[in-house]
This record gives sequence, structure tokens and C-alpha cells, in this order.
Amino acid sequence: MPSKKILSEKQAYVEALKEKLSGSVAGVIVDYKGITVADDTKLRRELREAGVEYAVVKNTMLRLAIQDTDLAGMADCLSGSTAIAISKEDPIAAARILNKFAEDSKGKFSLKTGYMDGAVLDMDALTAIAKLPDYKGMLSMFAGALTGTLSGLAVAMQAYVDKQEEPAA
Repeated sequence: MPSKKILSEKQAYVEALKEKLSGSVAGVIVDYKGITVADDTKLRRELREAGVEYAVVKNTMLRLAIQDTDLAGMADCLSGSTAIAISKEDPIAAARILNKFAEDSKGKFSLKTGYMDGAVLDMDALTAIAKLPDYKGMLSMFAGALTGTLSGLAVAMQAYVDKQEEPAA
């Protein structure tokens, strides 16, 4: 049986992990087995730049942190080597970066499961979210659609004005 000190440290770690999960908008759990240190360093840098916290976690600690929460459904995926990426601001950043990395790693690195806004995502939903553009990309798509609509309206209004100005024959 662990000493009281070790037990209290583990309990504090689980509570801190639970707070991180509850304070985040999204997260992804991955199996990182088989990647090199150089690839891991590159991945961590890219995640950090996107505002995503990435850490290797023990399955038992994560299982205890999600126990009795909306994320308890992720417990089925907690086996083998496990790391978690937690995003506090951008809900799709972690999924997008990790999915791209998994595709490039050719089977060495894989997504296990994820969550968004307190709901557990299946693999289909996780990969669909990962393929969405980032926030700036979505804004530019919205601006393009809005510009196209406004320019169409301007052309229609000008055609109406031109028709009104034609002399009656």
C-alpha cells in the first residue's frame, strides 16, 4: 500500500487533471507508441503554439479523473500508451493537429477518442472535426460568402436602377 504522502500526491494529480478537463472546450486522447523523440518534440511545439496542452498520462489516473463525469465514456479507450491534448480555447485545434500527425505517421501514432463541450466523440466525429478549417479559415470563408452575397445584391440593385432610368418606348 502506498504511503500517505504518495497517495495524497496522486489524489492531487487526479484533481488537477479533472480541473483541466472540466475547464477545457475540447481534448483528444492518443496512442503515441512508436514515434521518435524528434517527432514528439515537433508535435509538442506545434500544439503549444496552438494553445493546446499535451501530456503523457497514466491510464489509471485519467480513468479516475473522468470517473463520474460526462467524459466517463472515454474509459474504454484507456489502454496502452496514452497521451492527452487539452484545448482551453480552440475546440478543433487539438483534433486537427493530432489527426494530421496521425495521418503522416503511417500507423505509429493514432487517435483513440476525444471530447468537445463535455460530450465524448466517436472516431467518425473526431476525424470530421479534425478536417474543419481553423478559426481564421472559417472567418475567411464566412467573409467570402458574405462578400459574394453583398456583391450579388449590389449588381441586382444596379440593374434595377438602370432599368428605371431607361426611356419609355
